[in-house]
Amino acid sequence: MWRMKVVRHKLRPQGSSLEEFKFNRREQERVLRQARKDQQLVSKRRLQGEEEEDGCMEAAGGLLSKEEVLQLFRGIQQAGEERVRWLRSLRKALRHRETQLLFVKLENSMHVIVGLFSGSNAIWQLEAAYCLHELSHSDEASVALACLPATPYLLTYLSGQSAKFTELCLYTLGNLSAESEAVRKKLLSQGIIPALASCIQCPHAAVVEAVGYALSQLLQPKEAPEKIIPSVLESGLTVRLLAMLQADSQFGIGAAIECAWCLHYIICSNINDELLVAQGAISKCSSLLIKLGAAVASGSSEEGMELLISPLLRCLGNLLAGPGYDYCQEQLGDNRLLVALCVFIQAFLRPQSHVARESLWVINNLTGMGTLQSEMVLLMFKTIQLLNEELNVPQSRHLKC
Repeated sequence: MWRMKVVRHKLRPQGSSLEEFKFNRREQERVLRQARKDQQLVSKRRLQGEEEEDGCMEAAGGLLSKEEVLQLFRGIQQAGEERVRWLRSLRKALRHRETQLLFVKLENSMHVIVGLFSGSNAIWQLEAAYCLHELSHSDEASVALACLPATPYLLTYLSGQSAKFTELCLYTLGNLSAESEAVRKKLLSQGIIPALASCIQCPHAAVVEAVGYALSQLLQPKEAPEKIIPSVLESGLTVRLLAMLQADSQFGIGAAIECAWCLHYIICSNINDELLVAQGAISKCSSLLIKLGAAVASGSSEEGMELLISPLLRCLGNLLAGPGYDYCQEQLGDNRLLVALCVFIQAFLRPQSHVARESLWVINNLTGMGTLQSEMVLLMFKTIQLLNEELNVPQSRHLKC
């Protein structure tokens, strides 16, 4: 049984909590998310345990020479408590690109790490998992390829009992799949899509968010529309992704953000959008946008909410431009959506202008539904205070466009 107090994502080593990481990561990705529609950008996540033994970790914190890396490698081959100390030192050292490259080039280095990761000693197994995670953070494709022998075990451990360890394996898999088509091809052949489809049913919010992250890395590469997305659609994952689009979901905003971006990548592929529309994608996106619009207008929105609003707008806009057009009269009968879009335009015009632009783009697609809808948009801009009542916004907080 794995005993992990916390699996923490990190932007910086001094991060104090998972919530702090999520806040900082969303701040960092505001600009990156804007470009994901046109560029295949990836962002990797780094995790580590709640506690580190400062003494041994600091010793390996700087850039190491080849001889020092070799010494670490020899150290992790020792049995007993000394092996744990050396593994923790190696984990710290592997945060440096140069050390990663030196380590994977050592003869039998990855064989030893994978052996510990797949072994029966729980402590060694956990420390080896952290080392693999640090290696997965590399932007060198050669490092990702060196980690290939570990992927069968990473996938196997997704069905384990520890939610924290499952989360760690998911982020490691997501990081590895971001850099190399060869790694993605191997993971597909090893069954990563069915594994993710099973994992997303986990009741733990952190695991669901990690599933969304790992899946998003698979959905972004150029070969995804042909080789990956059809399998995702067949697996039933989209039903689970859509189920996460709830304002009051027990899984929180983090899982909703990742799942919304996954849906965006799938919809952009133009593969079987009719299936997503039939599964209720338009109604799910529009209902959540209405609730988010009410929260933004009343000033009660969460920090980083635009990272959820943006993919929802893109999903809805793209569906309306395609097969969703024919379903709009039935699924978009709630006029509050137009009010919510206007709220986004005003609220994000200066701080996150891309959200305002995407809101205008969705309005443009909505007006294509017919003259009645166009007239409603014009009326909305003239009588915004009256229509804001439909969002249950207090009079003192009404927004003007």
